[in-house]
Amino acid sequence: MEINFTEKVVLVTGGSRGIGAAIAEKFAEAGAVVIISFKNNKKAAKNVLAHLEGEGHNAVKCDISDPSLSEEMIERVVDEYGKIDILVNNAGIYEEKSFQESDYSYWLEAWEKTIGLNLLGAANLSFLAGKHMIKSGEGKIINITSRGAFRGEPDAPAYGASKAALNSFSQSMAKALAPYNVQSYAVAPGFVETDMTEEILDGPQGDLIRGESPMNRVAKPEEVANAVIMLAASGNEFMTGTIIDVNGASYLRS
Repeated sequence: MEINFTEKVVLVTGGSRGIGAAIAEKFAEAGAVVIISFKNNKKAAKNVLAHLEGEGHNAVKCDISDPSLSEEMIERVVDEYGKIDILVNNAGIYEEKSFQESDYSYWLEAWEKTIGLNLLGAANLSFLAGKHMIKSGEGKIINITSRGAFRGEPDAPAYGASKAALNSFSQSMAKALAPYNVQSYAVAPGFVETDMTEEILDGPQGDLIRGESPMNRVAKPEEVANAVIMLAASGNEFMTGTIIDVNGASYLRS
């Protein structure tokens, strides 16, 4: 296994904060040219860029739940950099509300938003980038899913379903793209210490969530990034289709 991404072009969605920012930093440290996508927070995206090692990095504004905007972003990256070697589908949303407290309008909106971003957005980008990777003769797609895909999420069923579907999609793509030397993987974290989870972890549930792991904590963003880097590295091609758990043994499956 060689962790050297010199001359590799990496696109990380949702790269302006949290896990995405950590992934971008790890790739840049290993020599990659990194493009991060962001939806609204341009200031945060610029801050991430300012802290990346190396040169040539960029940030692209894109709502990846919009298929036409996703297509424009992929074409822009390929036009400017000539290729996409690695795609990391990290952008996603998590909303929770108890079943009893939810009304039908909230239910419909939650499912539409969550599936549109977490699943369809990642699927569309994988299709578009995968076509270019086939032309290049190589490439890797890594999808950030969740332990919620396996254990059930009663207060966020749309989220759990979207991540379970993304796991299945990752493995379907692994089979579809393998003949062209393009690999597809998934990384499934548990709770991660980010601004998206800060309110939950600082609230009354925080100690309970940390206690789910025998390490009595949640993951750090860089720990998820390390798993992504491992899969993206040269020499791990035969691991295509795998799903890597990063949950501190808080949920075990076999």
